[in-house]
Parts: sequence; C-alpha cells; structure tokens
Amino acid sequence: MTDQQLLWLLQLSDSNFPSGAFSHSFGFETYMYNEQICDAKTFGDVLVAYIQTQLTYTDGLACRIAYEQLEVDRMEGLRRLNDTLFALCLAKETREGTRMIGGRLWKLCRDIYGVDELDEIVQTTRSIHPAIVFAAVGRKIGAAKQTTVLTYLFASVQTMVQNAVRGIPLGQTDGQKLLVMVQPYLIHAASIIETLDEEELGAAAVGLEIAQMQHERLPVRLFMS
Repeated sequence: MTDQQLLWLLQLSDSNFPSGAFSHSFGFETYMYNEQICDAKTFGDVLVAYIQTQLTYTDGLACRIAYEQLEVDRMEGLRRLNDTLFALCLAKETREGTRMIGGRLWKLCRDIYGVDELDEIVQTTRSIHPAIVFAAVGRKIGAAKQTTVLTYLFASVQTMVQNAVRGIPLGQTDGQKLLVMVQPYLIHAASIIETLDEEELGAAAVGLEIAQMQHERLPVRLFMS
C-alpha cells in the first residue's frame, strides 16, 4: 500500500467523514433506553455480537462481493446485491437510514475520489448501500480487497462506538479502549469473510433487528434509527 492509499483510507474511515452515520444507532439506542446497554462492558458485549453476525455475514461480505464484481465489471450482479441488501433491512428506520448514508457517501466519494462506476445503479434504483460504495472507493484508489474490507469493518464499528460515547454516555477514553478491544474480532471477521460463499450472505442478529423495529416507538430518541 502506498502512503497516498493509506491516507485516502484513513480519511474515508474517519468517524468525522460526513456520511450522516453519526445520526444513527441502528437499534442500539433501544438497548440503551431499556438499560440493557448502560456502560462500556455491556456495550462491548453487544458490539462483539454484532460484529460476529450482521457485520460479518451481511455488510462485510457484501463489501467483498461488491469489490469482486467491480473487478469484472458485473453491474447486473451489483444491482442484485444492492437490492438484496435493502431487502434484508427489515426495520423501516434502518432501511431508510442505510439509504440516506449510502446516498450521501456516494455523492461525497464521487466528488472526492471520482467514483462514477455506480452512477447507473443509483440512477435506476435511487439508492445504494454503503458497503458497495466503500468497495468501489477501495478499488478506485487501488487498495487491496482484504484491506478495503477490513477498513470498512473498522469504519462501521468506529461510528457505532462514537455514537455510544454520546448516547450512553461513555468517556472518550472508554470509547478508544473499546476500539482496541474489538480489533482482534475485526481481523478475525475479515479472515472469515474471505472464505464465505455468496450464498451465505444475510445472517443477522435477530435481537438487534427487533430492537431496530422497536426504536420507531421510543418516546425519547437521540438518533434517527
């Protein structure tokens, strides 16, 4: 990896990158409201479960598949993957939140990195999943597939941790300790993703999906999902 590629990936994975992800907890706020998540330990336990299920078998695997399909210019396969990912978002808030983040990420990366390979999909479906955008950027800047996937996993978790710092709340030091704690899980997840078949796409954390649905009815909310 060149220094320039490293800097591009660091910029893209920064939690301050204005994709809008800071406005979404994707169901974690329900756990906070019900006091099932109340400190760094309880949040860390749920975060690891999320990494080992949905992040690995849905978002992370999708990023790898998208990268591979972009390598051979399979736009129809990318379109099917995009449709499948949104179909897997059962909770309305999560689905719409993912749509907003993906759209914002696509516009930013199109302007910043010149990623125009996804224009046809966005124009026909009016939505794009963030994992597909991230894969497109990784390939555009010449980052290796495995590096792109691992960076996407870390970026996803980093945003969740920063939102937990605000939502629980946690101290900034606790947030950074959590990011160190989950790194072995992310590395392991990336290695698993490399071995998975496309047919294994879609495993999810059922409890988290229910929490995402319940979030719509919370009387007080800090996050949009």
